[in-house]
Amino acid sequence: MQKTGNPGDKQDGSFIHQWGDVESRLGGLLGSVTSTTDFTARMQVLAQSIDRLLAQDMAGSQFVLFNRAVTHFGGYSVLHSLLCAMVVHALSESFDLSVEQRRSLVCAALSMNVAMTHVQDELAIQKYPPSVGQRSVIDTHAAMGKQMLEEAGVTDRDWLVMVALHHTALGPSASETLADWPVEKRMVKILQTVDRYTAAMSPRKSRSGQNARDSVRTVVMPAGATQHDYVGKALMRVFGLCPPGTFVKLANGETAVVMRRGAKPAEPWVASVLNRLDQPVAEPSLRDTSREMFAVQATLVATSVRVNLNMEALLRLMPK
Repeated sequence: MQKTGNPGDKQDGSFIHQWGDVESRLGGLLGSVTSTTDFTARMQVLAQSIDRLLAQDMAGSQFVLFNRAVTHFGGYSVLHSLLCAMVVHALSESFDLSVEQRRSLVCAALSMNVAMTHVQDELAIQKYPPSVGQRSVIDTHAAMGKQMLEEAGVTDRDWLVMVALHHTALGPSASETLADWPVEKRMVKILQTVDRYTAAMSPRKSRSGQNARDSVRTVVMPAGATQHDYVGKALMRVFGLCPPGTFVKLANGETAVVMRRGAKPAEPWVASVLNRLDQPVAEPSLRDTSREMFAVQATLVATSVRVNLNMEALLRLMPK
């Protein structure tokens, strides 16, 4: 994703460049949390930029951010936070959150790893397990993140609690559902689930990301669970089994990139990018996977697909 480095809310340039600008500004803000005097205000401006871009083109935003996340591991920490912010924003309506609660959730997603941004980037590009020092940062980053945000002037209780608890087990009792939980606890659960879901798909130097269906399974029915996870089910309803920007193999032998959710979770709109011989096509073509000849046969790990996508052209192809 091209980054512009403009500190303001840049509204010119391509849609992809505008998302790159948000990513660049977020990286700068997280990297200067201890020295920025107006951290909360600047984070709120970033959240407003995200609101605007999602209102401008929700489907295109999902496509751009998911695809970048599943195909790149450089600058992982900031990109992961930005993707999580987009996903929790998209889920907010499913859980009847107010505008203020959604804003707190988005800001928490953007800043939840503020205490380990550098270490998280290191971990994404190293092939060996975390060192003792890195493990210590991992284990303490949620509590340290809350402390850093408080010292930076954040007073929003929901935002701070979500950052502090985004790795704390919150399992309900057998008789309890997510709808029974207080809103604050529900928002923590949303953030936790989105964090795990998006991290599972993202590649590292040490491993490939999971394919889309395996990532969904890890949050819809987590290991040891006896019932479906409410947030996992909402993720599947909103994004389908194969989220935008991920890759699939079709019944006709083509490889395609998912464009957006279709009428059913397992039947997304896709664009063919490799032919039956795994050769790049001259022009991607839209495919409706509800048709038998274009049905999804398999979900693919993104890093296994050797193709350079023309993102601007694909955005123009996006089905309405």
